[in-house]
Amino acid sequence: MKTPLKVRVGQLRIGQTRSFGPNGEPSAIDKRTVDRTLWLGRTGFADDQQGDPRHHGGTEKAVHHYPAEHYADWRRELPATVHTTLQPGGFGENLSTSGLTESTVCIGDRWRLGEALLEVSQPRKPCWKLNVRFGLPDMARRVQASGRIGWYYRVLQPGPVEPDTPLELLERPHPDWPLARLLETLWDAQGDHKALAEMASLTVLAPAWRDPARRRLVSGEIEASTARLVTPTVGGDDPAG
Repeated sequence: MKTPLKVRVGQLRIGQTRSFGPNGEPSAIDKRTVDRTLWLGRTGFADDQQGDPRHHGGTEKAVHHYPAEHYADWRRELPATVHTTLQPGGFGENLSTSGLTESTVCIGDRWRLGEALLEVSQPRKPCWKLNVRFGLPDMARRVQASGRIGWYYRVLQPGPVEPDTPLELLERPHPDWPLARLLETLWDAQGDHKALAEMASLTVLAPAWRDPARRRLVSGEIEASTARLVTPTVGGDDPAG
């Protein structure tokens, strides 16, 4: 599938932190549409909060993008789930578009958004907060298995961004590395050592993905994900955010 050079970003979304998890763990996953120009800085949009800075936000996860077309797939697969969450904004994204997916976006892609310059830094690693968000104890596992996980940008050049701004592809330094290939490489039980070594050498890839690839080359074991995917019990710790 060919990547469009320009897509429309119809909405900008930001969220405020609130009590969310079974033990009151904070989250800002409920991001709401804004109709004003937002400043996009190195760590994200102005007024966009993160509930757990250890695992969310920062320069490597400054902006979250989730494809709008994925929601139709989720509604077909989860007909009993409340549809108000199975629509753009449901996954806590700042940006949602049609035409871009994990199969057509590559690591290191550089995009112009308003006066800001973005670079694709990593796919999202689903966590248990999706279980709470959608009311399904295995939602995070479903998302990871589906490959419909979305991705993050780092901000190379801050600037103002208006709603309804086009997202324009400027540069693609790694056309052989669509995000879908990163998922397959890291979580493939067979272990393609050549692909893992190449993945580990992608300096544009965030350490949260590059380091597990390096460890996999040494240990031969897939990254443990239970703590990240399973909702904490009441009174229990949250080791994965």
